[in-house]
Amino acid sequence: MVRLKSRYFLCEICVPDRDNLAYIKEKVVYYTIKAAVNKAHGDYGAAICNLGLSVKYVNAHTGVVFIRCRKAHYRLLWSALPFITSLENRGPRVSCFFNCLHIGGKMFYWNLLLVLLLYSSSVNAVIRPYVLNEKQEVRKAILSCSIANVRGEEPANGSEDDFEEI
Repeated sequence: MVRLKSRYFLCEICVPDRDNLAYIKEKVVYYTIKAAVNKAHGDYGAAICNLGLSVKYVNAHTGVVFIRCRKAHYRLLWSALPFITSLENRGPRVSCFFNCLHIGGKMFYWNLLLVLLLYSSSVNAVIRPYVLNEKQEVRKAILSCSIANVRGEEPANGSEDDFEEI
């Protein structure tokens, strides 16, 4: 028996209006990715990605998506993600783009998913309204791990306080 190795993509669906994330379902993401691979790589790419492509998880509140594909062909999927400009369900067409956050061989991304959930303003407002400074604490923890801080350099764009609100 042969073990088939996979690659997992942790992506964020970026939309101009956060209310449109409610229309996003796993099937919609799956068929949109297949169409983008077919558009970018033709019938060969569509046939290769059809073998092991699956959408494992879609969060309609934060826009986080887990995608699995075969290890030998993950670069085809990776190169086709920038061609996705909209997701079309039976309802309205949602303009968006995919921000690839991480690619890995195992599905142990729960720490990164937790950071995304804590950093998301919509989840913070619903789940943790009593913690006002949690978002700034997470931002400072992320910025403290930057390369500029390791080298001892000053940040190029100014201080952490004038960081634009997302």
